[in-house]
Amino acid sequence: MSTSQDQYISSLKKIKQVEEEAQNEIDSYKSKIEDQIIQLDSELEKAIATAKAEGEKLVDSSVADATKKANAETQKTIEEAKTKSKDVASQITAQNAQDIINILLKGVE
Repeated sequence: MSTSQDQYISSLKKIKQVEEEAQNEIDSYKSKIEDQIIQLDSELEKAIATAKAEGEKLVDSSVADATKKANAETQKTIEEAKTKSKDVASQITAQNAQDIINILLKGVE
């Protein structure tokens, strides 16, 4: 073989070696990126689960607070209605008593 052929073959071998090294670097970088994607995906799933749990707690807390408030308002309304009904009943009773007294007094005359 001639020297030029040897140099050509040597150049091809060096090119092949550089290509293989470049491919190895690409594969390594690709593997690292895939690992990062997997890690980010896992972190995202955890974040979503945490946000969902916090949201559910917030909804439950809001429902409980609204229920307590509604119950308190209902109880207040019931108490007011009882008080008003007693007032109305006593007014009616007083009016009835007056009517009875008037009827009795008419009978005495």
